[in-house]
Amino acid sequence: MDSKAELLLNGKNLVFLATTMPDGAPQVTPVWGNFEDSHILINTAEGRLKHKNILRDPRVAVSVVDSKNPLDMTSIRGKVTEIIPDYDYKHADFLTKQYMGKEKYPFKRPGEKRIILKIEPEKIFVLPELTMNDE
Repeated sequence: MDSKAELLLNGKNLVFLATTMPDGAPQVTPVWGNFEDSHILINTAEGRLKHKNILRDPRVAVSVVDSKNPLDMTSIRGKVTEIIPDYDYKHADFLTKQYMGKEKYPFKRPGEKRIILKIEPEKIFVLPELTMNDE
């Protein structure tokens, strides 16, 4: 994985996850994620639309833009190779620290079961460094 892509994924930047609807239409959701052991890890809840779409078709695309510099970005295509239970909220808590600086995931809902979407990157595009002209 490109080091710039890793930095973007492990920063305080929203990850835009694209899945495919049953009719072939794209579906995009901003989510929290990180990069670990050659995989992109996205946290979501069982039964959400993105989860249902991935169960049917594991191909996904993710895009991350630096929250401080919109000219730094990466787009990655890949497949969800594993869906891992996060019922103890360990990964959700980890991402809460990354994104909010808090220790515990603050959005728990009764009966909700968190899961981790483990994505194997297949095609990675990183925008080369750009600078804006003042003209």
